[in-house]
Amino acid sequence: MKKRLWRILTAAFIWAAAALIGQNQKWAEFVLFSGSYIIAGWDIVTKAARNIVRGNVFDENFLMSIATIGAFLIGEYPEGVAVMLFYQIGELFQDYAVNNSRKSIAELMDIRPDYANVYKDNELIQVDPDEVKIGDTIVIKAGERVPLDGRVLEGNSLLDTSALTGEPVPQEVQEGSEILSGCININGVITVKVTREYEQSTVSRILDLVENATNKKSRSERFITRFARYYTPAVVIIAVFLAVLPPLLIKDASFSDWIYRSLSFLVVSCPCALVISVPLSFFGGIGGASARGILGKGGNYLEALARTERIVFDKTGTLTKGVFHVQKIHLSDTESNMDDNSYNKNDLQDMRKQELLELAAHAEHFSNHPISLSLKQAYGREIIPDRISDTEEISGHGVRAVVDAKEILVGNEKLMRQYGIPYLEEEVSGTIVHIAVNRQYAGYILIADEIKEDALSSIRQLKEAGIRQTFMLTGDNEAAAGKVAEELGLDHAYANLLPADKVEKLEDIMQQLPSKSKLAFVGDGINDAPVLARADIGIAMGGLGSDAAIEAADVVIMTDEPSKIATAIRIAKKTLRIAWQNINLAVIVKTAVLILSAFGITALWAAIFADVGVTVLAILNSLRALNVKTL
Repeated sequence: MKKRLWRILTAAFIWAAAALIGQNQKWAEFVLFSGSYIIAGWDIVTKAARNIVRGNVFDENFLMSIATIGAFLIGEYPEGVAVMLFYQIGELFQDYAVNNSRKSIAELMDIRPDYANVYKDNELIQVDPDEVKIGDTIVIKAGERVPLDGRVLEGNSLLDTSALTGEPVPQEVQEGSEILSGCININGVITVKVTREYEQSTVSRILDLVENATNKKSRSERFITRFARYYTPAVVIIAVFLAVLPPLLIKDASFSDWIYRSLSFLVVSCPCALVISVPLSFFGGIGGASARGILGKGGNYLEALARTERIVFDKTGTLTKGVFHVQKIHLSDTESNMDDNSYNKNDLQDMRKQELLELAAHAEHFSNHPISLSLKQAYGREIIPDRISDTEEISGHGVRAVVDAKEILVGNEKLMRQYGIPYLEEEVSGTIVHIAVNRQYAGYILIADEIKEDALSSIRQLKEAGIRQTFMLTGDNEAAAGKVAEELGLDHAYANLLPADKVEKLEDIMQQLPSKSKLAFVGDGINDAPVLARADIGIAMGGLGSDAAIEAADVVIMTDEPSKIATAIRIAKKTLRIAWQNINLAVIVKTAVLILSAFGITALWAAIFADVGVTVLAILNSLRALNVKTL
C-alpha cells in the first residue's frame, strides 16, 4: 500500500507539472504526461497484456488500458492520466478496505498455538501441537495459549476466551473443567489431559471454517460474477460501434469526437464498483461476525440467514442449559406399600429410593447423555464398573444394562412400551426417567432442566429482527416442552420426537413456508446433525456443541447464548443491505453517465467519477459491514 501511495503521489506531482507547462511546449507536455502515465499505470497495462495472452480479455485492466491509451491517441493527455490516477486511488481504497476486513479474521488466526508443553519421561518439553496425542499430559503456564482441547487435571486459573466467544469476561477453570484450545491462560499454571488431537481441536476447526468461509459465494456475489462475464464484452462492442458508426452515418460527425465519447463510455462501463464492493461487503460481514463469536461458513449462508423468517429450535442445550438435576424419586406402588407395618417405613422408602438411583446411575455409567450425567451426579458415589455388564444404549429411548445380575431398563415411556412394561403416567414439568428391574416397573426419577438466562430475551430480539414464527422440536415429554414453550413465548412446540422424527417434522414445517422464505434450525447435539444439514441454514451452538453438529451447521455460535442468533441475523441483514446499496448505486450512476456519454453531454471527468468515484464510495460503504459492535 505504501508503494502504491508513493507511485500515486509521484505521478500526480508530474501530472500537475505537465498541466502547469500548458500547451505552448507540446513535447515537454507530452513527455511529462507520458512519464506520469507510465508511473501511474504501467502495472495495469502489463496486467491487461498478460491477460489477453491468457485469453482473459475483457476485464477492468483491459477497459482502463484501452480507455487511457485511446485518450492519449486523440490528444487528451490530462484526462488519460487522470483516469489512471483515479483508478489507482480506487485500488488503494480497495486494498485498505480488504486489509481492514481481514484484520478481524487475522486476529482469529492468532489463536493458532505455536507449541505445547508436554510431559515425556518426567520431563517437560516443547513440541508442535500436531505431535501431541490424545491422553498426553500438557502444562499451560500463565500467559500461554491453550494448544489443545482437554480436561484440567491439576490447578485452577482464569482463561481469556474472547478470541473464541467474543466475550471479554474471563472463564474460571479448575480440576475437572473442560477447556478449549485457542484460549489464553491468564494467571495460574494448569495441568491438562488432552482429549482431542490438534486436527480435531476447537482452534483447528475454527481456523478451517474461517479460511474457507470466503470461498462460498452468496447469490448476490455469483450474480455479479456472471453479470461481469457477459456485461464487459457487450460494452466493449457497443463502444466500438459508438466510435465507428456515427461518423460514417451522420453528416459532419468527426471521428475524434465519437472516439472521445466511446472512451468515456468505456471508462464508465468498468464494473469495478460491483466486482469489488459486493464480495467485500460479505467479507466484511464475515469478519465482523467472527469478532462477535459468530462464525459463518460463507457469504451464501450469511445471505440465507438475512432472508430467514422462521427459526426452529432444539430444546436441550440450546434453549435450556442441558444441565439436569434430579428433583424427585418416585417408587412404584408395589415398592411404596412394602413393609407397611414397619415403624421406620419412611427410612426404608428413602433407602429404596437410593437403591433405585444407584441402579440407574450404574446402568447409565457408559453414557454421556445429559440425563445420564445428572443421574450419576445425583448418586454422587463411585461407580464400580465390575458390577455392570451387557450394556446397550437404545437411541431415543434409554439404556438397558445388567447390574448385579439384574436387568435394568432406564429410559422414557417408549422404552417401557417397547418391553411391554406398564408404567406410571404423570403430567409433570420435567423429564421422567422410568426404571424397571427384571421387567418389573420400579418407579421413576424426575429430572428438570433450566432455561438459559438469555433465552427469553433472545426470542424477543428475534421477533424484533423480523422472525415471523418460532418452533421447538424436542424428544422430551409434552409437559416439559409445553412449559418451556410457554415461558419463552414460542409459537409452536413438538415433543416426544426421535432424531428421525425431527427431520420429518422439519420437512413438514418447510413445506408450509412461502417459496422464498428461509428456515433456520438451531441445535447443539449429535442427534441434531441431520436436522442442521436439512434446514435452509443450520446454526450450531458451538461452545459446548458436538463435533457432528458443528460440522453439519452453516453458522456456529461460539458461545452457548441464544441471543447471539439475533445478533447474527442483524449482521447478515446489514451485510446484505450494504451489498444491495452498492449494487443500486453503481447501476444507477453508471447507467445515467453511460447514456450521457453516448450523447456527448458529459466529459471524461464525469466518466472518471462514475467509475472510480462510485467504486470508492461503494468500498467505503462496504467497510460499514465490519462495524458490528452496536448490533
